[in-house]
Amino acid sequence: MKFTFVTLFRELIEGYFNDSILSRATQKGLFSVEFKNPRDFTKSKHLKVDDYAVGGGAGLTLMPQPLFDLLDSLKEDSPDVHIIAMTPAGKPFKQNDAVRLSQKKHIAFIAGRYEGIDERVIETYCDEVFSIGDYILTGGELPSLVMCDAITRNIDGVLGNSESLEEESFNRPLLEAPSFSKPANFKNRSVPSEYLKGNHCKIANLKLKLSLEKTKFFRPDMYKSLSEKVKDEK
Repeated sequence: MKFTFVTLFRELIEGYFNDSILSRATQKGLFSVEFKNPRDFTKSKHLKVDDYAVGGGAGLTLMPQPLFDLLDSLKEDSPDVHIIAMTPAGKPFKQNDAVRLSQKKHIAFIAGRYEGIDERVIETYCDEVFSIGDYILTGGELPSLVMCDAITRNIDGVLGNSESLEEESFNRPLLEAPSFSKPANFKNRSVPSEYLKGNHCKIANLKLKLSLEKTKFFRPDMYKSLSEKVKDEK
């Protein structure tokens, strides 16, 4: 699988893939990462890529010309590339999107800056638009990294233990049960005793109960949705 980041600031993204799980995955060839800079495609002699918005308003917007030319070149080299932009108007990015997108061969993220991307770029090239939350960020690099991380975890072989994916939050409509490491007792605070008895059936039942309680406390919206689904199934 291949990821292309369309960004003015590759250094904000590049280092994330130099360590830990994602570094090992790229070394194994499970996915690759490349960067495209709109400045390399601008026709401005001053390498300008932004301008004031038509109709007025504060701030600058990324111009269409550099992005049109960049994305035309990208699609010429990779006709099946799946192009994604991050915008507050996009649908919320969810775990099921990460799983679905992990089956793509090539994904390109357009990381906006300043007041955003010219809307004609989104309308012409983007296959999907996403939001990672109802808040404002300086640029699209962080959202693109968030989505890329979530997607790559679902590529076969990226995680050393595939069972990790099955137990994680959001792979089912529950938050993951609390996790504990050794020692079993630390500063007079012990893990649940059932975890220590080796009865895997009882441990699984306890984890489910704790997942339900955790979801009810931290994410009442998810818990309510789950309760309504159970009622519908009855």
